[in-house]
Amino acid sequence: MLRRSLRGLPVAVAVAVVGLGAILGFSPAASPVAPGAVRVRSAEPRSSTLAGGWKDTTKPESPLSFPVADATGPVVHLFSEIDVPLASRPTMANPTWEGLPVVFDVLEEEGPWLHVKVSARPNGLTAWILRAEVSMRTVPNHVEISLGAHLVTVYHGDHVLLREPVVIGSPVSPTPIGSFFVDGIVQVSDPGGPYGAYQVSVSGFSDTYTEFGGGIGQIAMHGTNRPDQVGQSISHGCVRMSNDAITRMAALAPLGTPVAIVA
Repeated sequence: MLRRSLRGLPVAVAVAVVGLGAILGFSPAASPVAPGAVRVRSAEPRSSTLAGGWKDTTKPESPLSFPVADATGPVVHLFSEIDVPLASRPTMANPTWEGLPVVFDVLEEEGPWLHVKVSARPNGLTAWILRAEVSMRTVPNHVEISLGAHLVTVYHGDHVLLREPVVIGSPVSPTPIGSFFVDGIVQVSDPGGPYGAYQVSVSGFSDTYTEFGGGIGQIAMHGTNRPDQVGQSISHGCVRMSNDAITRMAALAPLGTPVAIVA
């Protein structure tokens, strides 16, 4: 359902391996991964076992914090390039039409300018804003929603804080794929209703609906009064999860938290 309107090896063998590497040659881009720890235990001549751990140095570690910008005045000016107003939307009112504070994910900084993700159509919209019109902070976690696995995961770096099964959009109203962020958190007055205990809105918009339930077709993570449906693809684009999971999500994913929705 879319978001509603809100208010071992012997030594000889080891030497041979090193020699073979020298003959074949290793380029810097294809250098062998160094083992973090190795234990070699020989049981008898020509019979040995090798045990240990190798650290994968090819995969970078995830950040432990992410920069976020909060609007401080009644309006934020948007620019397609530095000093060039964004033609489709030159300003953004703060708060939003729903009364929520305006927040941006920061992509890069350049002097008095910030390049940011914007919660607006089209999905993936970015703009430049003036640092003077916002205040800066960081958030500690990031969220990944895997549509194929019907799973949502909250990470701190590479450490899993929360992993839960979810409902996703149906084939006719799919959950959009992309790189988004949390732009609103609202505790629902009736936790026993279809939206559960919380709505955690995401800066992504339905490709099927331009309006829904009095809203503008924006998706959200929210609870549900039908936990038996978790794991299915039947929503209007939103991501539903148990009330316990969405309550934990609301605490772990403050405004500005990055949300990656992947296939």
